Amino acid sequence: MDIWNLAIRIIFLSQTTTGILGNLLLMFYYLVLYYKEYTLKPTDLILMHLLAANTLVILSAGVPQTMAVWGLKQFLNDFGCDLLLYIQGFARSVSIGTTCLLSVFQAMTLSPRKSFWNDNKVKASNYVKCSISLLWVFYMVIRFIFFVYNFIKMNSKNMTRNQDFGYCSIVGRDEISDSLYIVLVMCPESFFAVLITWSSASMIVILCRHKRRVQNIRSSHGSRRNYPESRATQNILVLLATFLAFYMLSTILRGCIALLYNHSWWLVYISRLTSLCFPCFVPFVILRHYPILSLFSLIWLRK
Repeated sequence: MDIWNLAIRIIFLSQTTTGILGNLLLMFYYLVLYYKEYTLKPTDLILMHLLAANTLVILSAGVPQTMAVWGLKQFLNDFGCDLLLYIQGFARSVSIGTTCLLSVFQAMTLSPRKSFWNDNKVKASNYVKCSISLLWVFYMVIRFIFFVYNFIKMNSKNMTRNQDFGYCSIVGRDEISDSLYIVLVMCPESFFAVLITWSSASMIVILCRHKRRVQNIRSSHGSRRNYPESRATQNILVLLATFLAFYMLSTILRGCIALLYNHSWWLVYISRLTSLCFPCFVPFVILRHYPILSLFSLIWLRK
């Protein structure tokens, strides 16, 4: 067996397994919180839906791709392939939209008292559930349009080249589907990326200003601990860097694959690996706040 093929198989298997376990672990934690308290803080609610969307992305994209690289190829028919791509698409879009909602809500929460957002903090908390529901419904409808269009195109006589995903293949894109994808998917995702960047940068500025204001007080005690402001700033930077690095890189690679007729399978593998990195790594970024032993201890105490 070629060493590079074996490396690809191990990477896909380890990435998919750790991603599923990490997301399910934190989802279980938030479900325990909801079962015991019958309510969740807005931030916890957003995180739970983000983890649910990430789990769907990994199950619909990571699992079949892992099966394909381990030798089980073309095991889905045309309808199954379209359905799986439908789940992949709307779960990925919901993940991006929920990440944007989380970032904007945190920026509003940390905003100073004299800012414009201070008067809307309570309203934003009340609208979180509605916003999350709208995200799920909106992208289910948007992706259903692509699902129906691909089904109609599959039964037509004018068929373009196929797109091979390893585990299945579908009819290739045309000008209409590309235009719909740009307007209905790429434009909202780009807008969400801009909002995430702006809100995350705002939070970092607010936390840095607060840290400077209290720095003289803390330095008088001679303490060098890692204060909450520093930890929060680091976590925001990690989330921002993770999102921008992996989702933007994934978008660029997908564009290259769509434009190149004779692309290498290595480009396809790298594109699919990067598209799974954000859903797989987010639980471990969140776990920076909840060490694993403390997490299980908290669940046990709540029982």
